[in-house]
Amino acid sequence: MEKNILVCPNCKSDSLRQIAFHKTKVARCDQCQGLWFNRDELSKTVAEEDKFLEWLDIDLWKNKEGFKVVFSGKICPVCDKNLYQVNYNKSDIQVDVCNSCHGVWLDRGEFKKIINYLEQKVDTESLSEYFKDSIKQAQDLFTGPKELSSEIKDFFIVNKLLEYKFLSQHPIFTSLIANLPH
Repeated sequence: MEKNILVCPNCKSDSLRQIAFHKTKVARCDQCQGLWFNRDELSKTVAEEDKFLEWLDIDLWKNKEGFKVVFSGKICPVCDKNLYQVNYNKSDIQVDVCNSCHGVWLDRGEFKKIINYLEQKVDTESLSEYFKDSIKQAQDLFTGPKELSSEIKDFFIVNKLLEYKFLSQHPIFTSLIANLPH
């Protein structure tokens, strides 16, 4: 059950207010500018920021071996349980998560760090990794956690990125395609 007044996990003030952040309603602290994302809101917001990042589907609770939980000293503004610090995927960005309601707290500036990390991941991923991602997205069409239309969109995005990576690494194909008769 949600409380009417949300207390900031960081500065302990009651200044968390609902705002529209990249078309997603989140709670932001007026004092420290931290952001509270309810379950699945962070991935939706990342997708609103950059559609090419949507397919990455970073699930903070999925990667159990990389999920090293450390009590952060912060309390969940929704369910009053302890928040825990975890690394965002394989980055050095530490975010605070609630193991009960699966909400995520980001300190000021951490959302931008996450976007930068994901953009760098997209830019530096190898051709073979994109090929593996393409196969995984094809499998997700039938078994993925999201709606079929969303899984189809993810499949096309990762295949477009695979195409870009292939053509950038093999420019001869770009010139061959450009010289084909119309």
